[in-house]
Amino acid sequence: MKKIGIGNFEIYSGCPVFFIAGPCVIEDESTTFKIAEDLKRIFEKHKVNFIFKASYDKANRSSLKSYRGPGLKRGLEILQKIKETLKIPVLSDVHRFEEIEPASKVLDVLQIPAFLCRQTDLILEVAKTNKAVNVKKGQFLAPEDMRNIVDKIESTGNHKIMLTERGTTFGYHNLVVDMRNFPIMRSFGYPVIFDATHSVQRPGGLGICSGGDREMIPYLLRSAVACGIDGVFMEVHHEPEKALCDGPNSLRLSDLELLLEQVIKIDRVVKNYD
Repeated sequence: MKKIGIGNFEIYSGCPVFFIAGPCVIEDESTTFKIAEDLKRIFEKHKVNFIFKASYDKANRSSLKSYRGPGLKRGLEILQKIKETLKIPVLSDVHRFEEIEPASKVLDVLQIPAFLCRQTDLILEVAKTNKAVNVKKGQFLAPEDMRNIVDKIESTGNHKIMLTERGTTFGYHNLVVDMRNFPIMRSFGYPVIFDATHSVQRPGGLGICSGGDREMIPYLLRSAVACGIDGVFMEVHHEPEKALCDGPNSLRLSDLELLLEQVIKIDRVVKNYD
């Protein structure tokens, strides 16, 4: 597995598990900044590498009435401030071609959302920035299909690739996680991440927005870490009930530290490090 530099740390085969964490969407500067501060404190305490994530625009909402975020310009300003003030790398979704250039000037990782993971032209343009690219596996794809996406990114000369499992559609408003997906995707030679919160989502389950089963997050996460994943993607919020997006499947921030301690213990056993 190739090494990928993110901020001041590297991701590589057998490295201690790292986290991508933050709120689903930027609600406002103060809320987003506070979540980032608390996450940095927790991850530094446990010596876990961390990338902050928050979307400046959630373009694939269930309803026209759903909150999408502050938009590209204001959202990137907030992420830039968090990055520079807290000295942490940042990640966000890219949905359209015109977002790529300004986003690449701020973000350490450009993320391809699950619903856009087969959009060849978008993937190629994002890859050409030579920034790290995290591709969410579509709910409609087999793990083997991600090899084609890796080939697309590699064709540009970019080998800073991460692949994220976020569950597979199972009937209406439900997702399941097949643990076999992790070793299959890791065989492509790049870090594999488990999206522990979107995997418990119930897409469109509440009619005009998605539902979720956040109480199932620990069970799936511990199982995935036992499979030897390289990283964890997780949406967190101080008050998920009040979150403007994906609250039902977001982890309560006060529950993170205990779960993180369990994850570290499992990861050490699986990867055999002190």
